[in-house]
Amino acid sequence: MFMLQLVSITEGAGGLFDFNATLPVMGLQFILLTVVLTFVFYKPVGKVLEEREAFINDNLVQASTKLLTADELYKEYDEKLKTARTNASEIVTKAENEAKSIVEGELAQARKDAANLIDKTNKDLDAQKVVALEKLDTQIDGLSQLIKEKLIGEKVA
Repeated sequence: MFMLQLVSITEGAGGLFDFNATLPVMGLQFILLTVVLTFVFYKPVGKVLEEREAFINDNLVQASTKLLTADELYKEYDEKLKTARTNASEIVTKAENEAKSIVEGELAQARKDAANLIDKTNKDLDAQKVVALEKLDTQIDGLSQLIKEKLIGEKVA
């Protein structure tokens, strides 16, 4: 039985949880490792992450500001474009109306000139007709006088 007790005591040593001097040393090593990692690794990495987050936030704010500015510029240019299109449309309409009035004026003048030319031509033709009729009358008188002379044989006065 003594042997059993001895075996059971010796088996208990070196188990999963031995409460001897290595446990506090392991705890101290863990705490020391945690402190060293905090100052050497976690704080610089945290600082870099905070700087990066601040940089990203600043860029997002700048991008939002630029996007709002771009939207305002787009609206402004769109309004200017609409105004320019309206002005261009008005100018084209005005030019078309002016062209129509000029064409109508030219047509009216051409019709008036044509009517004047026709009247003048008619008057000239009437004058030539009168002259031709007078010549014809004198020729008819001369021919009838000649016919009378030939038929009667003497000069008729």
